[in-house]
Amino acid sequence: MSTKQQNNEEEVDLGSLFQIIGRAFSRFINFIVTIFIGLFDVLIISLLFFRKHAIKIIIAGVVLGTVGYFLDSNKEIIYESKMLVKPNFNSTSQLYSNIKFYNDLVGQEEYELLINTFNINEDEAKSLRGFSIKPIKNENDIVSGYDELLASVDTISLRNYKIAEFKEAFTNNNYKVHEIKVRSTKNKIFTKFDGAILSSIINNDYFKKLKESENVNLNRSYDLYQKNLKDADTLRKVYMKALLDEAKKPTQGTSIDMGSRGNGDNEIQLFSISRNLNSNLSKINEDKAHKTEIVNVISSFQKIGSKEKGLLKNKMLVLGAIGVLGTVLILLLKELNGFLNNYKK
Repeated sequence: MSTKQQNNEEEVDLGSLFQIIGRAFSRFINFIVTIFIGLFDVLIISLLFFRKHAIKIIIAGVVLGTVGYFLDSNKEIIYESKMLVKPNFNSTSQLYSNIKFYNDLVGQEEYELLINTFNINEDEAKSLRGFSIKPIKNENDIVSGYDELLASVDTISLRNYKIAEFKEAFTNNNYKVHEIKVRSTKNKIFTKFDGAILSSIINNDYFKKLKESENVNLNRSYDLYQKNLKDADTLRKVYMKALLDEAKKPTQGTSIDMGSRGNGDNEIQLFSISRNLNSNLSKINEDKAHKTEIVNVISSFQKIGSKEKGLLKNKMLVLGAIGVLGTVLILLLKELNGFLNNYKK
């Protein structure tokens, strides 16, 4: 095949390729234009619909919004206060159960039990509107929980247990920090609840025994690691002294100490052992600080509660939105019914 024929074939192939690309690009542009035209048509139809029914929609929104305004004006003001806690010794489940019990007492208007439980008067008991608890969700709790699980059991048995599976089994009770909330129509009674809520857990004999046992184990481990650290430091000092004494001895000729590399490795191993012992001591100290209490209080209830907030609690906005959306839905259904009737004809 001549060079001229080969060049002509290459030109034909390139021309075909450009034609294919051009047709694909043209179709893409047409597709984009069609979408924009469709969106424009929807916008125009929507504007025509709202122009036609604007008065009806506005009236419905204003009427129901006005009703909501009067309901908001006459409703009681509710205050809330929050406490952050970090339970230990698997006491989270009991804490959740207790909070649910207190909330049930409020819902069933068991004022006498509320008075006895929290040492409050009848007026204060009747002002209560609810107790609730929820976890402060933190992804780090899941990761650290997974790491602790791997460290506490045989890793061979958990080789196929992925963190995604662990995350699916992770419940609200497994998070470390939890928020307890109290709601009341009085804004200066919240400091009366933290003591009673905590005492129901910290005075539990089961959790008290767990705390004592855990602290005994931590103290024993701390003493053991301290002793091992002292022994390791003593051994390092003896070893370094031996090396210095050996270095002071006169050498004959040009002999080379073939054990110098091994000596360096031994020194590194002793240093690594001391570092690991120090790390374990730090971790035990941290555990002792966190586990001196059955429930650690991060922040107590505020002395003065804050007003409940939230768009869903604003009846004027909620009812106004319901009026607008409900009217639009009814009018759309009416338009659809008219279209179907004309379609039959």
